[in-house]
Amino acid sequence: MRRQPRPSWDSYFLEITLAVARRSTCLRRQVGAIVVRDKRILTTGYNGAPSGLEHCSHEGCLRERLGIPSGERHELCRGLHAEQNALLQAALHGIGLQGATLYCTTAPCGICAKMIINAGLKRVVFLDSYPDELAQECLAEAQVELVKGEETLAADQHSYHRLAAAEPAGTDPGSDRPEADGGSGGAGQDHSQPGRRG
Repeated sequence: MRRQPRPSWDSYFLEITLAVARRSTCLRRQVGAIVVRDKRILTTGYNGAPSGLEHCSHEGCLRERLGIPSGERHELCRGLHAEQNALLQAALHGIGLQGATLYCTTAPCGICAKMIINAGLKRVVFLDSYPDELAQECLAEAQVELVKGEETLAADQHSYHRLAAAEPAGTDPGSDRPEADGGSGGAGQDHSQPGRRG
């Protein structure tokens, strides 16, 4: 039997990012992000409401109610972006990100791009584009490498992150309460008991 070729490091980390995206609680688009340095995962994040707040799967989508198109008026949203949650986890746990790479299922918006620059990241690898030219301009000016992920990941492998899966996004079996980690993917969190920190 022939062994499958090993994935490149970018493909490997993008596949992990797709798994992180499945934790998203956004009704419009499930996004995952991980920050990696020296082939080690430093933090993870997915998009969703802040820690302790009700998820959009329960509250409904504010952006849908207001008719706000994707890529506009980011401040009018209950959730944080996956990149923001990954960066915030580093701050929360005292992890420096200088020189690291961010892997994300979707290219960063302008706000996330500015945060990535100031956090000292040097490379961003993404799968799907996002309609924000300012983000691309800022990253280029700051000499942060922006790389479209390898095409070796079949489209059907990551199509689930665009829309919520059959099970309501962000819910744990038997629980309809907010998670304690606020989209951070925080290790050691007990998600079976809402509001309880690990």
